[in-house]
Amino acid sequence: MALAVLLFALVLPSEARHVRRPARTTTADLSKYTPSLSNAPSGTLKAITVGRGTQNYTCEPGSTGAPVPIGAKAELLDASSLLPLFPANQSQEILDELPSYIVNYDFAAISNSSIPCIGQHYFANTGPAPVNGTPTFDLGSIGFLSGKKTGDIKAPKGAGVDWLQLVAKAPSRTLTEVYRVNTAKGQAPKSCAGQPANIQVQYAALYWFYA
Repeated sequence: MALAVLLFALVLPSEARHVRRPARTTTADLSKYTPSLSNAPSGTLKAITVGRGTQNYTCEPGSTGAPVPIGAKAELLDASSLLPLFPANQSQEILDELPSYIVNYDFAAISNSSIPCIGQHYFANTGPAPVNGTPTFDLGSIGFLSGKKTGDIKAPKGAGVDWLQLVAKAPSRTLTEVYRVNTAKGQAPKSCAGQPANIQVQYAALYWFYA
């Protein structure tokens, strides 16, 4: 409840105001924070972002099988800019809960908020269909990561899509690995029965970037 009130009052716009507020700049010490994993990454933490977008799937006409994943598309919001707003003794806990709240806000509300968008996540078309892309993260001056999946675990309690570890491959720049954790929603329907050919499922997740 405290997090929902904080986000609504200080970050996301009210129904009465639809003018984008100035972006906040972070003063947080990122070294104090770690992703919710049993083994902490060893690199230098460069950015903590909330990815808000869609997990994308496809179905063959008439199929009753499982939808096939074909990538994702998301805006990467600067979660570190929010850390100074959180109570010091609860900041890690609130950070971990961010995706489960952000996923409930539409893109218009987020674009009118003061949470800076610092990058984009998409799949670059580099391989054969239907899974024809490389997970790509463009954080501008922070770095660029073209990823190869090296770790995959189910989300605790089935709350979202899998948690992932991806390491950099060419043509990455500066960034060496990213972790997708604390996922919210994004799972495909169990069957293609009654589904359109292209399915977009809303999701959010924390992405931790290292160099």
